[in-house]
Amino acid sequence: MLTFSRLQFSTDDLSAIDDQLAATLSNKSSNIPILIDSEVEQDLSALVELLWSWGLQPIGVVTGTLDAQAREQRLAIFPADGKRIERILPSKKAAAQVSKAPDDKHTESASTNSDSTNSDSTNSTSNNSDSTNDTAAISESNTETTIATTTSETLVSAEHITSLIYDQMLRSGQSLNHVGGDLILTNSVNSGAEAITDNSLHVYGRAQGRLVAGATGDKDARIFCQVFNPSLVSVAGTYCLRDNLPEHVIDKSVQVRFVEGEGLVFTVMDDA
Repeated sequence: MLTFSRLQFSTDDLSAIDDQLAATLSNKSSNIPILIDSEVEQDLSALVELLWSWGLQPIGVVTGTLDAQAREQRLAIFPADGKRIERILPSKKAAAQVSKAPDDKHTESASTNSDSTNSDSTNSTSNNSDSTNDTAAISESNTETTIATTTSETLVSAEHITSLIYDQMLRSGQSLNHVGGDLILTNSVNSGAEAITDNSLHVYGRAQGRLVAGATGDKDARIFCQVFNPSLVSVAGTYCLRDNLPEHVIDKSVQVRFVEGEGLVFTVMDDA
């Protein structure tokens, strides 16, 4: 499983982008694979060089103004938010995969949370910036793709949208990835494991490790946890690391959802 981040740009001013990266990244050796998402035309070659100089590894762009330049540079072109990558359905029923999860070091990156979200509400710090001036608006979002074939354990799902119920504990080093419906875990997710779905995620045990819902951009996806204490939580590409989670939601029964303009919103369900 390869996890990469999406950087959103609202300016073509490389100096402003460089300043924002300096304020965001703690070092130049993170080696984080990233996806470029730009609202404006860019000198893509120069932007790629700048990102590499900061230890980031551009692998593609979100479809839009940079498509032509991306083709020239042989960079991948990914669909926009809410659009799914087209899948070829097999003749037999699709199978969810349990594979080895990546090391936590590959998912660590600097938080791009806005100071404006430090309120008494249950809103988390969003990684998306609403800046409308000529300042680089950069936000990181997690997207994933399976690059290793693992047949150690498979569970059958239907070819149409369907939920997957998984009864086993997800142990450290395991990754469960379900596409096409909700992922329901009746047991726990241990630290070092990850559960990923393109719809909503339900965890009825203790939720540690990495929790990802709406992995292909579904902003209506949600995460429901009986005991909430993850190392990373992500909905529709906006994520929050453990150190930035609101303290009052730790080890509680929690719902996580994405709200446009606010980012991730955490609700203690016992108090709802």
